[in-house]
Amino acid sequence: MTTLLLIKDIYTDFFKGYKNKITVGLFKSMSWLCFALIAVILYAFIYRIATGFPI
Repeated sequence: MTTLLLIKDIYTDFFKGYKNKITVGLFKSMSWLCFALIAVILYAFIYRIATGFPI
């Protein structure tokens, strides 16, 4: 849980210094895309382990 709180703090602190709304929007959308892709990768990995992972 503390790891998630630290990631949240890093995420919010990163955007405090930016004034340009286009840059902030671009970085936020790219970060959410990365989070979504990591979630898909974790799902696929867990699914392959749960179904037996034939080699």
